[in-house]
Amino acid sequence: MTANQVALSYLVASVLFILSLKGLSHPLTARRGNLFGMIGMAIAILTTFAVTGRWEIALGALAVGGFIGYIVAKRVEMTQMPELVAAMHSLVGLAAVLIAIAVVQNPTAFGLEFPIPAGNRIELFIGTFVGAITFSGSVIAFGKLAGLGKYSRLFSSAPVVFKGQHLVNLVLALVMVGFGIMFFGADPADQWLPFGAMTAIAFVLGLLIIIPIGGADMPVVISMLNSYSGWAAAGIGFSLNNSMLIIAGSLVGSSGAILSYIMCHAMNRSFFSVILGGFGASEGAIAVSGEQKTVKSGSPDDVAFLLSNADTVIIVPGYGLAVGRAQHATKEMAAKLTAKGITVRYAIHPVAGRMPGHMNVLLAEAEVPYDQVFEMEDINSDFGTCDVAFVLGANDVVNPLAEVKGSAIYGMPILEAHKARTVIVNKRSMAAGYAGVDNPLFYMDRTMMVFGDAKKVVEDIVKAL
Repeated sequence: MTANQVALSYLVASVLFILSLKGLSHPLTARRGNLFGMIGMAIAILTTFAVTGRWEIALGALAVGGFIGYIVAKRVEMTQMPELVAAMHSLVGLAAVLIAIAVVQNPTAFGLEFPIPAGNRIELFIGTFVGAITFSGSVIAFGKLAGLGKYSRLFSSAPVVFKGQHLVNLVLALVMVGFGIMFFGADPADQWLPFGAMTAIAFVLGLLIIIPIGGADMPVVISMLNSYSGWAAAGIGFSLNNSMLIIAGSLVGSSGAILSYIMCHAMNRSFFSVILGGFGASEGAIAVSGEQKTVKSGSPDDVAFLLSNADTVIIVPGYGLAVGRAQHATKEMAAKLTAKGITVRYAIHPVAGRMPGHMNVLLAEAEVPYDQVFEMEDINSDFGTCDVAFVLGANDVVNPLAEVKGSAIYGMPILEAHKARTVIVNKRSMAAGYAGVDNPLFYMDRTMMVFGDAKKVVEDIVKAL
């Protein structure tokens, strides 16, 4: 292919990537967005094949990777999507590091001069340390999401903190930058020591940045790592002088950063503290109240009676729904209520579940009609006139303490389920949410608790209906 043909192919692929992001912004156009993305990636891959001229190696790698991806995709359930996304981020980060190592080893094979020019050294430094942080951070995030805390404390869903943690991170970051400066000015014969030290410290930093983050902050972590992986790819794209990699990486990086900002706003977090990894539950966070309180509990039959006599019902899905895989049973329950002339809607908090859009994906997998699903800002004002708010496995995102100054979650926007005429809450137990604070919603006079696995409880409700 000529240089003009390559540029045109990459331009077409880039436009398709942009259209893909646009399509993914709404459930109704998400399938079309995915299709645009797949076509764009196919064009980018075929163009890269033509540029390299090594079809046998490229096709072999594509076949192996495609087969592994197919097997993984067939086995992964919808509730495991968060950890799958974290795993994919780790691979992108590792790829950036491996490419950087190859470039340092043999720059002429990638069309660079020897010794490596100063500008390319800076690009390699940025791409390498961002990629290394993305890899190790994503591995920790995967372990936390997959529940591997029983094997190692590093993967605990609770924050892993130690005294002077932020100071250690700062010192390591400064040392890493110092080795990066040494790499920038090193002779070719001496460049491996600073480059290797910089990379190793970046791997450690990725681990230290993510371990203090608790399960409640995982949605922000996922979007943050998504952004990091994009910038790592873009940095390596500059080193390789590959415009497609630069554009695709920049799109992923910028969209991930925007999503991180939206998540931070939804959780009342500081965007810059998220970027630096300085968020999550800290030592001294408000703990669950030890005071004995009384709750009203009921059975699935009681819930069915309340729902049948309501005119409007708002369902608030949370992490408990995902764990119990209750989305299909919930859709069946909603269908029975709708058949009785009851208006049923779903209220989605931006950070419900363990990754951005987790609840949307689960409901879509159960083929819940899109016109029944509403984001927080679109439905919050309706709770005050709602007959029944049915909270399925959600906790912190409906906690009224977010409106109480001085609480650990003060200022976090919540779904105002506590304003409904009747509130039904399904949980396995009275355990606190990831934020570690009690929830006054459970003790309100108009609240009825229904304990048990979400799927079993909802199926019993369906039978009673």
